Amino acid sequence: MWIGWIEFDLLLGDVHSLKEKRGYVRPLVAELGRRFSVSAAEVGDQDLHRRARIGASVVSADPGHVNEVLDAMDRFVAERPEIELLASRQRLASSDD
Repeated sequence: MWIGWIEFDLLLGDVHSLKEKRGYVRPLVAELGRRFSVSAAEVGDQDLHRRARIGASVVSADPGHVNEVLDAMDRFVAERPEIELLASRQRLASSDD
């Protein structure tokens, strides 16, 4: 079994409150889960209104598939015009590790 995860460090657009931040983060997390069949959540910077860290994970028997999904999510988030992707980090691990 192969487990992959990705973490996105995001700078949000014209956001002035945590309530406005939720309007950016919740749809993005939901779309990642729906589009890529992954588990996704906000994993950090919850108290900052212009920054967000979002994590997503995928499990597969094939490491190539895991890498494809992680790369596709990276491209998807990078192409969003309303947010700036500051950094993304990917990891791949085997259940045998």
